[in-house]
Amino acid sequence: MTRRRLTPDEVELWHKVVEQAERLHPERRTAGSQSPLPKPKPTKHPVPRLDKFSVGESVQSKPVKHHLKPTLSESLNSSPVQMDRKSFQRMKRGKLSPEGKLDLHGMRLNSAHPTLIRFILSAQASGKRLVLVITGKGKSKPDDGPIPAPRGVLRHQVPQWLAMPPLAQAVLQVSPAHVSHGGDGAFYVYLRRTR
Repeated sequence: MTRRRLTPDEVELWHKVVEQAERLHPERRTAGSQSPLPKPKPTKHPVPRLDKFSVGESVQSKPVKHHLKPTLSESLNSSPVQMDRKSFQRMKRGKLSPEGKLDLHGMRLNSAHPTLIRFILSAQASGKRLVLVITGKGKSKPDDGPIPAPRGVLRHQVPQWLAMPPLAQAVLQVSPAHVSHGGDGAFYVYLRRTR
């Protein structure tokens, strides 16, 4: 829609209205009835020329890797070995047989934690060195949400409980069990000697 020009009668009427109107701020004075300044003409900027351009020139050679949280078995395997290395290798191959076993299948968190504490402390008090804690792999359920839920609550919680007091002083090493003893659904817990 284009603007129309004011007629001479409309301009005359406007000037009469301006003469009779009182200023809101009389201390401010503007220059009389000056016409507004003309718009400045746009300056033309030269467009840079791209002489030698090839597709993908500025792309990094290797994509940036995301730092995701390591899996439970990766974090346990990367933890430093606290026990005798030869015994550790035999334990990882399933050559050492556990002296005690605790099965937490079907237990809830509130009953599994005290049971684990009782089992580990009593096993250490009786002089056992290697025990097996079976947590199970957990049920697979559909993962519809935006945040992935870990499979197996006990499987992820037990290593954390073993690293916290009162069990931290009794536990020397925690590692995933060999396939013959339960694989990913169980943990070897190597206990410290009582003094």
